[in-house]
Amino acid sequence: MNISIVCSDPLHPIMPVLEQWAQKRGATHAVKIARRIAELDHGDLLFLISCHEIVRPETTRRFTHSLVVHASDLPRGRGWSPHIWSIVGGENVITVSLLEAAQGVDSGMIWTKEQFRLDGHELHDEINARLFETEIRLMDFALARCRDIAPQPQDEADASYWRKRTPQDSRVDIDRSIREQFNLLRVCDPDRYPAFFEKDGFVYDITLKKRETRPEGNDDARG
Repeated sequence: MNISIVCSDPLHPIMPVLEQWAQKRGATHAVKIARRIAELDHGDLLFLISCHEIVRPETTRRFTHSLVVHASDLPRGRGWSPHIWSIVGGENVITVSLLEAAQGVDSGMIWTKEQFRLDGHELHDEINARLFETEIRLMDFALARCRDIAPQPQDEADASYWRKRTPQDSRVDIDRSIREQFNLLRVCDPDRYPAFFEKDGFVYDITLKKRETRPEGNDDARG
């Protein structure tokens, strides 16, 4: 099978995961990872993973199936960074949808959905690990079921949309407690979109790091 993957950002944290998947699947399939739509030829499966370009019908027609992996319970949560918005809003059960690429934003036919659960303490890298594991399982599902799948249409009446996040969405309010803003702190990418606050004309980045183990006995680990 001829498989192409488009991921627009070579520094996106999912890229090593995609490269590992491509190497593994490359033993039995032809797999190509591209950064731009213009690099694509034709094939059986096209996966659009964190692809920032608009994919037009002239591209999807060159593939038997063109698929998107989107981290929301579609049709609710169309748009940008849906799992980030959900976690900031207090959600710990994240649904990831596998759907067909379509002209309307995240409006294609649904192949399947899978959920993963967070406990509320996970930081950015841990959240990504759970999300990427789920996305890879959905890609494997597509590979296994692409010949007999019966996709289901979305109910447009239930559709909702998230806007694109900006660096300003990582701003922390120094007049509010850490507890109130912990969900925001834990989803911020420390390399690309760090949490920050402003004070007296200066901007300060915040790095949150979890200790490997919890202290035993009481909250004071110093003894």
